[in-house]
Amino acid sequence: MIKRKYFGTDGVRGLANTFPMTPDIALKLGAAAGRHFRKDQKQHRVVIGKDTRRSSYMFENALTAGFTSTGMDVYLLGPVPTPAVGVLTRSMRADVGVMISASHNSYLDNGIKFFGPDGFKLSDKVELKIEELLDNDIEYADSQNIGMAKRIDDALGRYMEFAKSAFPRKKLLNGLKVVVDCANGAAYKAAPIVLWELGAEVISIGVDPNGYNINKDCGSTYPQNAANAVIEHGADVGICLDGDADRLILIDDKGNIADGDQLMGLIASQWSSKGQLAKNTLVATVMSNMGLERHLNSLDIKLLRTNVGDRYVVEEMQRSGYNLGGEQSGHIVMTDYATTGDGLMAALQFLNALVESKCSSSELVKVFEPMPQLLKNVRLNDTFSLDNLKVQDSIKAGEDAFGSIGRLLIRKSGTEPLLRVMGECEDPKLLKSVVENIVETVDAIN
Repeated sequence: MIKRKYFGTDGVRGLANTFPMTPDIALKLGAAAGRHFRKDQKQHRVVIGKDTRRSSYMFENALTAGFTSTGMDVYLLGPVPTPAVGVLTRSMRADVGVMISASHNSYLDNGIKFFGPDGFKLSDKVELKIEELLDNDIEYADSQNIGMAKRIDDALGRYMEFAKSAFPRKKLLNGLKVVVDCANGAAYKAAPIVLWELGAEVISIGVDPNGYNINKDCGSTYPQNAANAVIEHGADVGICLDGDADRLILIDDKGNIADGDQLMGLIASQWSSKGQLAKNTLVATVMSNMGLERHLNSLDIKLLRTNVGDRYVVEEMQRSGYNLGGEQSGHIVMTDYATTGDGLMAALQFLNALVESKCSSSELVKVFEPMPQLLKNVRLNDTFSLDNLKVQDSIKAGEDAFGSIGRLLIRKSGTEPLLRVMGECEDPKLLKSVVENIVETVDAIN
């Protein structure tokens, strides 16, 4: 397996102004991607979106310089959700799309994600080709062929109309009170407007970005604010998005938090009953709860697991013709509508189900009883190896202890220097003991 220098599981990501997220690398990354996608002297274009973190302006300028230097015309979308970039890359006939965002991370981090002309994220193969160009001398365009840059004023409006296509045209959300937490991120304008235009009474929080507060104590990684707001306002449901709005966490009317597994279980069962679920299969990752798998099996729905990362979910969906997939973290991918996870469109699917069912969100969202699951993150140094014998022995001991009543998943994060230690077990005490033993072993040698 070829080791990648710049790209992780979701584009290039890291602490802003440190390798690889520096403006000089962003400039070269734009030039390398431009050179890869500009195959001839005809007009070629790239669309660039960003979230609300301070450094996104810096990277927007650097990428623009890189792309235009190779003759690509750049169309700047401004602050838009990640799924908007996927949509507009395809609808504007761009050769490549770029989203500047570190998703759910703090404002200190940033990232660069690429989309191909079909609106889907790039494959590992294409990313490796861009890396090869990045580390070599890049051929710039002749002086007369330098690209131009232009800001697109109606990008957000185009996306909002597209997002509403996930909700039936003849239905409205009249009578529903909805809390939406936009994480001070990319959907701070779009999400409240779309919900209001569809008829809901909207209580908006996390809609005052200042460059520093994206994801800070709000959004899908901190849903307690939305839960409190649901109770305070007597809302029917709460919607929590992350910084780039490609994931969703739901809050029911009692203030309970529901993750992506519950929402995937609901959509899968409803689509299956209507004959809309392609091959009667849901694609999820190895992180999804075993309770979800058992629930789906009881409905004769297959759960197909992939590696962690929504891009791997989407690749499997494309390869095999499935139309629903996602992650426990809240990425919900519905390829009948969009090319990547879309928190707002997934929320509209739930709201449609809520309107149809005429029951409360707390009755609707509890689809299955999850198996006890525990996830702990261990920050790693540069020398840590998962092949260490002591670590492997502790993992083997945990697997033996679980037997057939649980499972372990140990993996390095693709976006942060963390080891993720996840266990599931019918016995909560045994689960805690096994996971903590592995964490302590890793800490001791790290």
